[in-house]
Amino acid sequence: MGLLDALLGNASEVNIDSVAQELAPIIGDSEKIQQVFKVIRDMYVFTNKRLILIDKQGLTGKKVDYHSIPYRQITQFKIETAGHFDLDAELKIWVSGQDTPIQKELKKDTVVGIQQTLATHMFA
Repeated sequence: MGLLDALLGNASEVNIDSVAQELAPIIGDSEKIQQVFKVIRDMYVFTNKRLILIDKQGLTGKKVDYHSIPYRQITQFKIETAGHFDLDAELKIWVSGQDTPIQKELKKDTVVGIQQTLATHMFA
């Protein structure tokens, strides 16, 4: 991922090996990381069992919010792609038992990969 992409908030798929050590403490024994997208410091981690949304907060990024969503709990998702003048795309994920969806802003180049990965795991 280039510096310009990172500054613009464009997510890109990262090599699993490059983040495996960082993610090791939160991955279960029978769990396998299958795909990771990164936007600046935040990550979308797809394993064989769940989606993990990682939000690094603060100036140093030491405070981290890990949101774990089992695929079986995702009832639906919605992607709103970017238009000509609107550069941001939006991802909404509805989780069983919650009235409001989880919302994430993405750049248009990211949504296709995330949508494809979500569909693959939800309908498996």
